[in-house]
Amino acid sequence: MLASLGTVLHRRRRLALLLLTLAALLAGAVGATVNSALTNGRADYYDPGGQNLVARDIIQDATGVDSLRGYTLLVHTSTPLEVGDPRPEAVRAAERLLRTRDEVKDVVDYADPKGEGLIARDGGSTVVLAHVGPMDEKDTLTAERDLQKAIEADPALRDRTLLGGATPGQVQVGKVTNEDLALAEGIATPVILLLLFLVFRGVVAACVPVVGALVSLLLTLAGLRAATEATQVSTGALNLAFALSLGLSIDFGLLLVSRYREEIAASGPGVTALRRTLATAGRTVLFSALTVAAALAALMVFPHPYLRSMGLAGVITVAASALFALVGLPAILAALGARINALAPKRWQRSTAHRDAAGRRWSAVASAVMRRPAVVAVGAAAVLLLIAAPVAGIRFTGVDPATLPKDVSAGKVAHELERDYAEPTTSPLQIVLDTHDGAGLRAYAERVAAVDGVSSVGEPTRLDAGHWEIDAVLRGSPLDDAAKDAATGVRALDAPHEARYTGVTADFLEQRDSIADRLPLALTVLVVVTLLLLFAFTGSLVLPVKALVMNALSTLAAFGFLVWVFQDGNLGFAPQNGIEVTTPVVVFALAFGLSTDYNVFLLGRIKEARAATGDDRAAVREGLARTGAVVTSAAVLFGVALGALVLSRLALIQELGLGATFAVLIDATLVRALLVPSLMALLGTANWWLPAPLRRLRHALRLDRLDRPGDPDGPDRPDGGAPARETEPPVTGSRPRADEPGHPEVSVR
Repeated sequence: MLASLGTVLHRRRRLALLLLTLAALLAGAVGATVNSALTNGRADYYDPGGQNLVARDIIQDATGVDSLRGYTLLVHTSTPLEVGDPRPEAVRAAERLLRTRDEVKDVVDYADPKGEGLIARDGGSTVVLAHVGPMDEKDTLTAERDLQKAIEADPALRDRTLLGGATPGQVQVGKVTNEDLALAEGIATPVILLLLFLVFRGVVAACVPVVGALVSLLLTLAGLRAATEATQVSTGALNLAFALSLGLSIDFGLLLVSRYREEIAASGPGVTALRRTLATAGRTVLFSALTVAAALAALMVFPHPYLRSMGLAGVITVAASALFALVGLPAILAALGARINALAPKRWQRSTAHRDAAGRRWSAVASAVMRRPAVVAVGAAAVLLLIAAPVAGIRFTGVDPATLPKDVSAGKVAHELERDYAEPTTSPLQIVLDTHDGAGLRAYAERVAAVDGVSSVGEPTRLDAGHWEIDAVLRGSPLDDAAKDAATGVRALDAPHEARYTGVTADFLEQRDSIADRLPLALTVLVVVTLLLLFAFTGSLVLPVKALVMNALSTLAAFGFLVWVFQDGNLGFAPQNGIEVTTPVVVFALAFGLSTDYNVFLLGRIKEARAATGDDRAAVREGLARTGAVVTSAAVLFGVALGALVLSRLALIQELGLGATFAVLIDATLVRALLVPSLMALLGTANWWLPAPLRRLRHALRLDRLDRPGDPDGPDRPDGGAPARETEPPVTGSRPRADEPGHPEVSVR
């Protein structure tokens, strides 16, 4: 089928390129407004059906206050404040400003009975809180901007007042994300372009994945914009879409261009080279895309909008990248022909030494590994387990304004509250109880107050005819271990009535438990689909299982590395309370999919060589010789694209970028260079074992046709014979003379 597609695309290359251009332009127009349609709030990280959001809705219906939103004005005073002092002018100005806002339902300061803990330990600052009603994305943007302007315009507030809280924090997370993404792209792009030129050994060839990344990204943005009409899509999806579209375009482009160069060296540019490229490398790209998409699709079993959005963005990006690789890229190759090697230094055009030397080096690595396969396998596995060891001490944390950098106002407020205040009531544990008369609530409140880590407990308050609320102030920051332990202790109490919990700490615990509940289903989907795809690709039962084990090892190593860097505070990063709870889920899905992607690259060549020679060890050497440089180059380039996310000021984005980058690099080097060939040598022919019933099943499904990728000139050809050699049209100024070789792998006749 793919060989036939090569024939069609070669004959209709101009039409295919025209349609590709039109599709990219249309996608650009549709996707231009995607940013304004994405969501970016704390609710994105929670299960919409979680009990914490049920409690939030009950409070909102009764009071009009959205507990996931609010403003915090931190006012620095000229003289130290104490409880009972009259409000300074700056505090009164802050109150006036907040009360002018239509969305504000209640304002609390240190003089209010509910304002316990709103003065700093040294009296140098105080906090004014505003509880607000529901707001949409546009309203939050407008409110944050207007409040910042009003603070600057008021002499009583200017230079002494900072705007923070959940709502400004939400807006500033989006701003920081967009700014950091632009910075990362600006730094990574010239590095990637230089590496592309060196890896592809020519300007024209290096431009192919750039075009692919652009087209894939436009298609992805259009797909995400269409998805926003049917479901909630979080802004975090953009980070993944940008990095993944570039990385996959490089991976797929490098694989196809490298194979096309081999084929035109053998048969010259024309339909034969394109057919063979798609029948071999194209088949590998197809299965690689399916495995990566399957891994990322597993994220969509989680109800949390952020995780679902990451899965959705991943699937759409993979589909767009594969579409370009299998349709757009072959059309470009058909149009370019031998000119794929144009605009390269003449020394590179005239010499095949670089490719032969790389192949010999990787072949030597495979031979050395297979001389001591048991020692190498045990050693490589031991190194991976050693790197993974810190996972044993992993702690999890959530997202709140304290995760923002100190150079934005909400981040400054959160850090000052954590540093200078005891236990302010900015984010209490809110307990909502289902009861009509409030019987037994006072005694229950006393038991809550006795829980270790609870600083104070408010009086039970009636919300409506069927619900009461009790607020408990926890010691420390809302996401510290002490606060989480205290909230866990409160939740473990026997309440006199059905109880639900909300607030930053309770929301995190609910989020963590919800992810844990769905994790087995996500893992089952990922494992089953990956096994089926690798079974179809390899025709083996052993190789898919072995791939799963190796993927798990490399992913665990990535987790251990994340804990060592972020939780323990190494490589210049400040120690964190823990790893953000959604990060391991996303990193696992992304790293697992990309690891399988590189495994497919290698196994495809090994299988092809084994079919040609029948020698298992020779096939491993040939496979590693042919793909070692390709996989390593692709991993380095992918690592730059993903690693650029480490430049973000948000720990959540840094963890995602560094974790995925480390997993990709360690998989493409330690696993592919040492673990795979050693295990292939140890198992020998057992690698390809398949029970007779499964062989019959593969034959019935016609999957055994995939075992002959090197023969695209079979019965799918209309004339049933060998493909005719098509002559490339002359190109003025770019084609070498007839007596001058145009490229190390091409002789133009």
